[in-house]
Amino acid sequence: MTRRFEGKVALVTGASRGIGLGIAERLVAEGAKVCVTARKQEALDEAVASLGGPEHAIAVAGKGDDVEHQVDALKRTEEAFGAVDLLVNNAGINPVYGPMVDLDLDAARKIFEVNCLAALSWVQQAHRAGMGERGGSVVNVSSVAGLRPAPGIGFYGASKAMLAHITAELAVELGPDIRVNAVAPAVVKTRFATALYEGREEEVASAYPLKRLGVPEDIAGVVAFLLSDDAAWLTGQVLVVDGGVTLTGGV
Repeated sequence: MTRRFEGKVALVTGASRGIGLGIAERLVAEGAKVCVTARKQEALDEAVASLGGPEHAIAVAGKGDDVEHQVDALKRTEEAFGAVDLLVNNAGINPVYGPMVDLDLDAARKIFEVNCLAALSWVQQAHRAGMGERGGSVVNVSSVAGLRPAPGIGFYGASKAMLAHITAELAVELGPDIRVNAVAPAVVKTRFATALYEGREEEVASAYPLKRLGVPEDIAGVVAFLLSDDAAWLTGQVLVVDGGVTLTGGV
């Protein structure tokens, strides 16, 4: 493991478990100090312990779309480790399943607020907290569901398509000092995605050329690359990390 992030400070949202925690683990392993955020303090405390304790990570609980929480998390991170250099917008929700024609519009608004507006706001707050002067790198976690129709999770997919476009717009606006990229995973074996594969994992994985579903480490490695100087000439890109499933027409 390299030490690409020695001296760097990162903030990862939605990082008490799953993909977010996997990303935080990779960044700590490569030398970064990390703030993890999510809604539940107890789960975050467990995450910090798994990351090596307060020398390596801190946790700030709150709602991802709460601007006051965002400002507080950035301030507390700076107090603990220094100003944030790296931001990963991983927090996302999908509380509904079914056809969009029957979608509860209040649920749709919440998906939009958490998956799109909150990610934009985190970038705004990090920019105002000094990233705009110092520079940095941002990675947004989109989804292959944002690349093509995804029956049953259509509005979630629409929100991830918007997040990909937000990524491109911010890349144009914030260059050259801040790079903004995204990843678009297919099904990754996390609690969040359980309904998409539980009880039929082998069947679902059979559509993937690599014949397995993703694990958080698969996404973490790509995110670490995009955040690092190894990707110094990449911005505004959405890297599809999907085991090849989109090549076969699947999502």
